[in-house]
Amino acid sequence: MSKTLIIGCGGVASVAIHKCCQNSSVFDDIMIASRTLSKCDSLREKLRGKTETRISTAQVNADKTEEVAALIREYKPDLVMNLALPYQDLKIMDACLAEGVSYLDTANYEPEDTAKFEYKWQWAYRDRFRQAGITALLGCGFDPGVTGVFSAYALKHHFDEINYIDILDCNAGDHGYPFATNFNPEINIREVSAKGSYWENGKWIETDPMQIKRVYNFPEIGERDMYLLHHEELESLALNIKGIKRIRFFMTFGQSYLTHLKCLENVGMTSIKPVMYEGREIVPLQFLKALLPDPSSLGPRTKGKTNIGCIFRGKKNGEEKNCYIYNVCDHESCFKEVGSQAVAYTTGVPAMIGAEMLLTKKWAKPGVFNVEEFDPDPFMDALNKWGLPWKENFNPELVD
Repeated sequence: MSKTLIIGCGGVASVAIHKCCQNSSVFDDIMIASRTLSKCDSLREKLRGKTETRISTAQVNADKTEEVAALIREYKPDLVMNLALPYQDLKIMDACLAEGVSYLDTANYEPEDTAKFEYKWQWAYRDRFRQAGITALLGCGFDPGVTGVFSAYALKHHFDEINYIDILDCNAGDHGYPFATNFNPEINIREVSAKGSYWENGKWIETDPMQIKRVYNFPEIGERDMYLLHHEELESLALNIKGIKRIRFFMTFGQSYLTHLKCLENVGMTSIKPVMYEGREIVPLQFLKALLPDPSSLGPRTKGKTNIGCIFRGKKNGEEKNCYIYNVCDHESCFKEVGSQAVAYTTGVPAMIGAEMLLTKKWAKPGVFNVEEFDPDPFMDALNKWGLPWKENFNPELVD
């Protein structure tokens, strides 16, 4: 018997909850908690009669550590899955520490008042989680998450050392809107409009937003424009993967998205600095979020595929070797299965798998860890089982 408290009820959380309910032998009892109780109740009703998992719901403000801690004391979970906002990571980690419960999230902590994507705040909890005998598993979505597992798997099975990693994230889905984001608009736009960076020869090299562009021919999709961004897994993989000389992250964007984003930036709508409007303070980006389509509503409209993976270059037995490990996911298939588009699906499924690794003790050591610090094999097996099958190519097209 295990009990899992899931905080959040947005698109990613909905996928993770659906997958937990498919995996009821591990997730026999879950509680869905969110600021909006009606969303939790609605999802529970949607799943009623379709799973053996016992589902309860609760209202919680994840900005308040004591509220989360009180809910933990009442429900007594074995694990807390944080599928809320990255601004709330530290509050929920504090609650888990106070109550002695392990923790999992899909995105690293980010202060609300500045678009900074760093692990330093969460890594600072290492000693406290280790001393408490509990685990914090950070960044267990797809990227970060599966990309780290792919890296650990490649190092374990194909390389003695990995010198270069290029992480490629392609979403070729078409939702029919002139401009919309496939996950939380506030997080998405902050990420894309921030300066890019990559790790090379032991140091960070910073670029202007969208400064570096490449064209790549993605398997099952075709050629797409992709742009270098900063992404949090660069930071952990640079530390944890033996032999790294350079690691980069690229994401695809269509011209319509980029044109709209530039216009919005030019008029100040992507700013996170508060402005006064009719006597009250508002954050332009938060107001823009209210105007844009809810990402959870995109599922029935979206067609096409995603392709996310890693190209590795390194050495095995003294010889140069290349390997590309990737997953292709179909938007319409995801919607048919769990009512979601593929971007939420590719994040929610790994969150469930990471939780399974912790609950079944396949990944078990106290402290704060990124996914690549554990044995990748059981996670890779679970990806094939739960809807994200992966492929390998040992002669891939490389990125210059």
